[in-house]
Formats: sequence, C-alpha cells, structure tokens
Amino acid sequence: MLKLFTISIISIVTLLTSLSQRTCNKPKAQQPIVQFKVPEGFPTPQYNFTNNAVTEQGFYLGKKIFYDNQLSSDGQVSCANCHQQFASFVMYDHDLAHGVNDQHSTRNPQPLINLAWHKEYMWDGGITNLEVQPLAPFTASNEMNISLPQIITKLQADTSYTAMFANAYGDTAINSQRILKAITQYLVMLVSANSQYDKYIKGRATFNELEKLGYQVFKNKCNNCHTEPLFTDLSYRNIGLPISNYLVDVGRMKITNNRADSLKFKVPTLRNAALTMPYTHDGRIGTLDLMIDHYRHNVVNDFSTDSLVRKRIAISNTEKTALVAFIKTLTDTAFTKNKLFAK
Repeated sequence: MLKLFTISIISIVTLLTSLSQRTCNKPKAQQPIVQFKVPEGFPTPQYNFTNNAVTEQGFYLGKKIFYDNQLSSDGQVSCANCHQQFASFVMYDHDLAHGVNDQHSTRNPQPLINLAWHKEYMWDGGITNLEVQPLAPFTASNEMNISLPQIITKLQADTSYTAMFANAYGDTAINSQRILKAITQYLVMLVSANSQYDKYIKGRATFNELEKLGYQVFKNKCNNCHTEPLFTDLSYRNIGLPISNYLVDVGRMKITNNRADSLKFKVPTLRNAALTMPYTHDGRIGTLDLMIDHYRHNVVNDFSTDSLVRKRIAISNTEKTALVAFIKTLTDTAFTKNKLFAK
C-alpha cells in the first residue's frame, strides 16, 4: 500500500513539474516590430496619433510609397532620393534638392527625424500638418511633379499595393487620405535618440575630455536655440546670412507676410549634424567648422538678425574643435543603419 502511495506522489510531482516547465517555456507574446515609443527624456509628441495610430501594416505601406520612384512624373524620383537614410534622411553633399528632369529645388532638404515633435514643417513653417506635408514635394514642378489623382491611378494598377492597402485598412480602396496617412506612419517612426550623447546622459557611455569641453561650450553658447533633447527649439531665426541674389528666399516672411520675419528660417536640429552637410536653408555652408566660423566672424546684421548672434559668438579655436567633437557625439548610427527604415 505504501509503495503504491509513493508511486502516486512521484507521478503527481512529475506531472506538476512537467506542467510548470511547459508554462515557463510558453512563448511570450511578441511585441510589435513597429511601435512608436517616446524616448526617455523626450517631451510629449506634438503629433496627434488619435486618428492615425501607427500599425505595422500602415508603416510598411508608407515605407513602400516613400521609396517608390514611379510616383514622380519621370519615374526617376522618390521621396528617398532627397532623404537618404545614411545621411539622416537628407540629400548628402548636395546644397539643393534634385527633382524630375534634373531640376533643382530652391532649398536644402531637411533631415526627416523626430518629426512627431514638430508643429510646423519646412524651413519656413508653411505646412502645419504632417499628414499633408508630402503634398509639397509630390506636386512641386521641380521636385516630383505629380498630382494625387495620378498617384492613385499608379497605385491602383499595382497589385502589390492593392494587397497592402487591404492589410492596412481592411479593404482595397486606395485614396488620398490613406496614402498620406500611411506615409505619415513611416515618417513619425523616424526617431533618432540613441547617440553617444544619449547614452552619456543615461550613464551608459562616457565622453573624452575634448567632448566634455565641447558639451560645456554647447551649453554655454548654443543651447538657447539648439535646445536639448531635440537640439532645436523649433523657432524661426535670422542667423545673419545675407540673402542669396540667385534664390531671393525671404524665409518665414513668405508665410506670415510680416516684415519682422524677413530671412528667418527654422532652427535645424543638431542631431546627426555631422552627417547632414551642407548646412543652412540653401546649403551654402559646407562643413561644421565653417558653420561655426559663420557665428564667430561672418554674421551680417540687419533689422531682423537674431539678438543672440547680432554681436557674433565668441568661440576660440580650441572651443571650436571641442564643439565639433561634441556635435559628433550626436550621431546615431543605430538610426542611420536601422534596417527597419531601409528600402
């Protein structure tokens, strides 16, 4: 009797152990590959996700559209032509964007990063809704030169798009709203927040002495406009660049019709700035060294020149070297090499 009882106990223990192991080994529910997350230390995004929450299907549809050359009048230009991932989604080493038929636009492409924290877009803030921003390059005659009805016709003729729209939205209908929302889902996911600087702030990386000095110079002389953690305060400022006689770009004033906004352009982010040369709204300055030299020596004052640069900025040669070293710590290669964003 005792032997049978012992065998029963052993059997029960074995069963319970087996069940426990199965429970422990049960695969955990997988996190979505595509999921928007606010990085630690970042403010609340400005973009309203209520009517356009990021989904995996919507993101991949938006990415396909972003990289599609057929969505231009000559079939040669996509969004990605002027926004290259390895260069933080700008057009590397080109002063102005290139459009259809080898035309040039009138401005230097901006990096497509951390757009969820912007309220206004373009160098002059002329677009206030990210979901309609792609209309500007699509329809500009010197960029992609194509209308939304033409885009819809092209997508409807491509069976791969029919399937992707069905996956993203539940049916095969292709319309302008769905196209723009899908592109936006791709754009808001372009979050750069994993540089050496970010790791340093979290205590996961170190700075050498030159980078430490550069960070101090930055906080003392640059942080008012290039405010952490976005490294832009998203304001519009005249930094003392003389107007180009060729482009005659008056900046923010073109949008507001306010003379006080003459020659004011949005403060660009310094994140990945070591990769986004050339600089300024028209790409006239080719290197970080020359950009800093502008503030040291070349500011041209007129009635709208920003008060922070009107007297130029005193930066020694040693401080300039250190500042460049610090700016390079803002390079986020995890972002620029992330296969999730690649074609």
